[in-house]
Amino acid sequence: MAALVKDVALNDSHPKELLLQKHSDYIASYGMNKDEYEYCMTEYLRMSGMYWGLTAIELMGNLDRMNKQEILDFIRMCQDESGGISASVGHDPHLLYTLSAVQILTMYDALETVDVDKVVQYVKNLQQPDGSFWGDKWGEVDTRFSFCAVACLSLLGRLDAIDEEKAVEFVISCMNFDGGFGSRPGAESHAGLIYCCVGMLSITGQLHKIDADLLGWWLCERQLPSGGLNGRPEKLPDVCYSWWVLSSMSMLGRLHWVDRDALIRFVLACQDTETGGFSDRPGDIPDPFHTLFGLAALSLLGEPSIKPVDPTYCMPKHVIDRLGLRPQRLSV
Repeated sequence: MAALVKDVALNDSHPKELLLQKHSDYIASYGMNKDEYEYCMTEYLRMSGMYWGLTAIELMGNLDRMNKQEILDFIRMCQDESGGISASVGHDPHLLYTLSAVQILTMYDALETVDVDKVVQYVKNLQQPDGSFWGDKWGEVDTRFSFCAVACLSLLGRLDAIDEEKAVEFVISCMNFDGGFGSRPGAESHAGLIYCCVGMLSITGQLHKIDADLLGWWLCERQLPSGGLNGRPEKLPDVCYSWWVLSSMSMLGRLHWVDRDALIRFVLACQDTETGGFSDRPGDIPDPFHTLFGLAALSLLGEPSIKPVDPTYCMPKHVIDRLGLRPQRLSV
């Protein structure tokens, strides 16, 4: 008996054209009412939410719709005495939110908003003897934090502050028999963590240490009959994996190993025709997280109305080019 594949069904009622103006309006108006329940309940990830929204709207060419000064003032207030940056004022600093803040400031060319030397020291102090990174002072280790640390310091031009060789050794130690990567050695391969590890190795110029064909095969097998991508076997497709999988395949030079047209149909089907924005799956409620990754995936697939995105940093390519950064790419 054939195994059932977990998937979603697309139908004629789902959108088939890119609703760019609606998405711009959705991001520009998101969070305007700071008394809304949803806004209040997402305070714990505010900095990353700002990065998702600002990157999305810049990819659409509408960054000027956002209040730049209010954003910069908020980031300044979120820098802790340790140098790290928190999700919101009064919260503990964390590598995740430190990277989000640095990405925003880089887009605005406004790094002088924070004390960069203290940011560098904060990241440096989180590296452990085995090369891994804690996410914050409480000691959780995860390959996501390896990416955050390296991406943050590379944007600041300060990669020399850490033991880069040991950092690479730790990430390579998390490689699995299927070519993928998990959160730490021996952990299950997962597309989101694969992006973090491939991205980290792209920045450090060590992609040749990956078996690109083996990992590329695992990644392209994430595509389901609907055209959508999942993050690991036997899971439903989700728009965010359109980014985690595609960006990894782009860095590995295997982007053409997925069915481009089928994936575009799935991503477009996840748009909300009334409010704008993308959801995880067709018919669900949109949010800035999935909106960014839906737009970024379409950019990687060549959508001409969206600015080119850099697959390593998930930032507009023109920003990375302005910094003179050249993350490594492989070819078939």
